Amino acid sequence: MSIVWFSHEHEWIRVKDGIGVIGITDYAQQQLGDVVFVELPAIGTAVTKGEQAAVVESVKAASEVYAPASGEVIAVNEELADEPGRVNATPLTDGWFLKIRLSDENELQTLMDEKAYQELLRSLS
Repeated sequence: MSIVWFSHEHEWIRVKDGIGVIGITDYAQQQLGDVVFVELPAIGTAVTKGEQAAVVESVKAASEVYAPASGEVIAVNEELADEPGRVNATPLTDGWFLKIRLSDENELQTLMDEKAYQELLRSLS
């Protein structure tokens, strides 16, 4: 069973068997507007929790995507090169950015579960 965690910067990570799939939340893609370009890290890159892992550009602005957990990049969503709009259309599924092999699953304990993230969103409106 996979578990989804959320960061205060509006990234999500779905974790199963020590592998994390990372993307941005629906709230984040709404704030960005139409995504026109995504810059992804190279496979084998080490990402560190809280530091830049990718860049997403929209018609409004460019924004960093921060790693919600540390690990080694084992896959990237190459389909975003031709279809960056997937981030807007399906941010929690087909719009994922990268997959990492987690280096410390304990880092996930500092993230929010779905209920806590929804409470954060309510506080923003």
